Amino acid sequence: MSTIQAVVLAIVEGLTEFLPISSTGHMVMVSSLMGIGKEDFTKFFEIAIQLGAILAVVVLYWRKFINFKSWKFYAKLIVGVIPALIFGKLLSNTIDELLMDPTYTALAILGGGVILLFIDNMFYKVAVKEEKDITFKNAIIIGLCQCAALIPGVSRSAASIIGGLQQKLSRKLAAEFSFFLAVPTMAAATGYKLWEILKLHPEALHNSANLKSLLVGNVVAFVIAFLTMRFFVDFLKKHGFRFFGWYRICAGLIFLLMVKMNQIR
Repeated sequence: MSTIQAVVLAIVEGLTEFLPISSTGHMVMVSSLMGIGKEDFTKFFEIAIQLGAILAVVVLYWRKFINFKSWKFYAKLIVGVIPALIFGKLLSNTIDELLMDPTYTALAILGGGVILLFIDNMFYKVAVKEEKDITFKNAIIIGLCQCAALIPGVSRSAASIIGGLQQKLSRKLAAEFSFFLAVPTMAAATGYKLWEILKLHPEALHNSANLKSLLVGNVVAFVIAFLTMRFFVDFLKKHGFRFFGWYRICAGLIFLLMVKMNQIR
């Protein structure tokens, strides 16, 4: 993997991780187009640069994450992440099988786009506008909704935000709570996957070029994710989800075409 390829993938990660458009699908498409999709280090890299995106959440909302007096904030995140940890472990083999066939990812991106076209009209009543007003029941239900993202292509961001809207959170708060919930969810999933890969391929960190790619990738992913989150919240408040719905439909069709042409296997 060249430095330019690392930067491109990191930009894709930073742009797509917190938008409701599926980072997994976009990473698969872009890495395949660059001809590095099947390389072992690419798979490791795509997981490792999520750490930069996670750090972006903590830095952007540092007042929340270092306010140790607000124990309920941390407790809600713990409650919210438990369903994903349980179902992720129970369904790990099934998830791996789905990842083997990119058609499922393409269909999930496409189907998710259709759903997003109707979300603004489905969930428009707002009863919760502040994080302190989110109950533990709200958190557990949002966490259960997040589990839909275990299906490749669904989008963790989309699933958790829709869960928040269903619980009558405002668009802004639903997006922000999705960001907050990403920290323990992604940290646990990323850490576990990296540990598994390093057991099989410990040489991944013994190569100076690989280490350079990881460093550059995490820095770029951090910066792009930071900027994307700031943009997304404002955009969502003003325009809703229809743009992302149409975008996903287009991306899903392109993905299916690439699968049909054997560009992604």
